[in-house]
Amino acid sequence: MSFSDLPTFDEVKDKKRFWPAKPGSRDEGLGMLRYLTPAHVAEVVKSEVQTGERVCLNWDMTKLETPGFNRFPCQHEIVPIPNYEGVAWDDIWRFNPQAGSQWDGFRHYSTEIDNGKRAWYGGTPSEDISNLESDRIGIGHWAQQGIAARGFLIDYVSYAEKKGLEANGINGHAITLEEVKEIAKQCNITFKPGDIFFLRSGFTKTWDSLSLEQKKQYRADTLVHKHGHSGLIQSEAVARFIWENHIVAVAGDGVSFEVRPNRDNNWNMHHYLLAGWGLPIGEMFDLERLAELCKKLNRWTFFVTSSPLNHPRAVASPPNAMALF
Repeated sequence: MSFSDLPTFDEVKDKKRFWPAKPGSRDEGLGMLRYLTPAHVAEVVKSEVQTGERVCLNWDMTKLETPGFNRFPCQHEIVPIPNYEGVAWDDIWRFNPQAGSQWDGFRHYSTEIDNGKRAWYGGTPSEDISNLESDRIGIGHWAQQGIAARGFLIDYVSYAEKKGLEANGINGHAITLEEVKEIAKQCNITFKPGDIFFLRSGFTKTWDSLSLEQKKQYRADTLVHKHGHSGLIQSEAVARFIWENHIVAVAGDGVSFEVRPNRDNNWNMHHYLLAGWGLPIGEMFDLERLAELCKKLNRWTFFVTSSPLNHPRAVASPPNAMALF
C-alpha cells in the first residue's frame, strides 16, 4: 500500500465520498491511517528520533471545568476497595472525551448524501453505530496498532505574537493557508506523505487566562451559538492542501481544528476529513510544552505516537499521545 496509489485531488469526483475500502473491513476502520505501514513508520523513526527528548500532548483532564455544548466535565472519584479499606484504593471515572484532549473518530461526524440523508465514513448508516453488536468504523480499529507518524507543528500563536497580533483561541480568528505556508517556510518544515498536521491556535493558553465567570459565560454562549473558536479556515484550497500532501490526520489545541463559526460551509472540514476521507481530527491537544521544545531544539517536526482507548465501538478517545525528538 502506497500513497502513490491515491488519486489526485482533481481525480476524486465527489470529494465527500472517497470510500475505497470494503464496508466493515479493517482498512475501512483505519481510514487514511492504513498508510502508516511498518516500513513507513521505521523510516520516520530513523529521521525524527535524534535526541530522545519527548513531551506528552494530553491536556490536563481537569482543565475544562465548563465544557461547551452542554457536555459534562471529567468526574473522578477515589474509592477504597470493598473489604480492603485502608489497604488499597481504586479510581472511578466518568468523562466525555469531547471535554478534553481527544481524537474524533469516524463515528463522530456524518456527511450529507443523496436526498438529504446522512452517512458516516464508508457510507456507514446511523443504525450501524447505535447497534451494540457492530464495531464498524469504531476507534477500536485504531487501537489495535496505535498511531505512529511524523508530525509537524504550525505554531500560529508564536507567529502572531512576533507580529504584535492577538492570538486568542476563543475569538473565532481564521488562520489562513497562506499563514500556514509562511510559518512552515520560516521553520524549515517540508511536508511529507504520512504527516500529522498539528496547529497551535491558542485555545488552551487562552483558557488558562480566563476567570471562572468567563468560563461559565463561554459555556452559555455555546448553547446559543454565540461562541467562536480560532482555527484553520475552511476552503477548497485547504482541502486540496491536505489531500495533495497526503496528510493522514490533523490535530490542534482548539475545541475545533477548523475555525468556528465556519467561513465557508461548503468546505466544512469535519464533513470532508472524518466522513469523506477517513482522516482523524484531534482537538484540545496540549501543544504548549511541544511549542517550547520545538523552539529550544529549533525543530518543528518530530515522531508522534498515540494509543487510543481499546474499545471496539468508541466514537472518540483521549489520544494518549507523545512527541519524540
